[in-house]
Amino acid sequence: MAREARKRSSSGIYHVMLRGINHQTIFEDEEDFQKYLQTLKDYQDKLEYIIYAYCLMDNHIHLLIKEGPEELAKVFQTIGASFVYWYNWKYERRGNLFQGRYKSETIEDDKYFLTVIRYIHQNPLKAGIVKNIEDYKWSSYSEYIGKPNICNTDFCLDMLSTNREKAVELFKEFNSKENQDTCLDYDKNLRLNDSEAREIINKIANSNNPSEIIDFDKEKREKVVKLCRKAGLSIRQISRLTGISLGIVRRVSI
Repeated sequence: MAREARKRSSSGIYHVMLRGINHQTIFEDEEDFQKYLQTLKDYQDKLEYIIYAYCLMDNHIHLLIKEGPEELAKVFQTIGASFVYWYNWKYERRGNLFQGRYKSETIEDDKYFLTVIRYIHQNPLKAGIVKNIEDYKWSSYSEYIGKPNICNTDFCLDMLSTNREKAVELFKEFNSKENQDTCLDYDKNLRLNDSEAREIINKIANSNNPSEIIDFDKEKREKVVKLCRKAGLSIRQISRLTGISLGIVRRVSI
């Protein structure tokens, strides 16, 4: 069956989501997050795309991006090839990392543009990873309230006020509002937030708190880690919740 053609945006702006193949984790440690952001930055001038917002989650990515001369398909093919080449070298693996075609939706007006930015920045909050969006390291929120790096923050902030200080305060206020925004997203039924992950770990380990597992004997601890991985928890999530080092979790998971 032929694939349905993507809807074209009259503004050239799209909300894009990429996810790991078979829902696998994309980012296992801080170096992985940093490398993907650096890859986005490295190709900006060459491919002439503009990024307005991003959020890198363990197993998927949200981007608010404006297409340049190159179509987005070519953009993500180029970025993906570069990142996956490095990723496969690092983890001594082969094959694809991202799940087929990226998902996208068009952005046709300022109101929805702002809604999508808020939606992207609140992703870690709604997933239960942080209590405040400013605490999440791998989103563009910090670029709006601090120093821009990858993002064009002027476009959004100028919508809010011509006074930059006031615009930033309005941005913070808007992004912190509770809402029922429904935008393009990862299949929520396949994503475990930390609260759900804790319940799974406790059930597998027959414990009251995931942090108890670090005191298990080696054989029992490794068995729990392997079962948690089979249950869909990421290496970073297991490490974060149990206190077991990333290196040990990764070694046991191989």
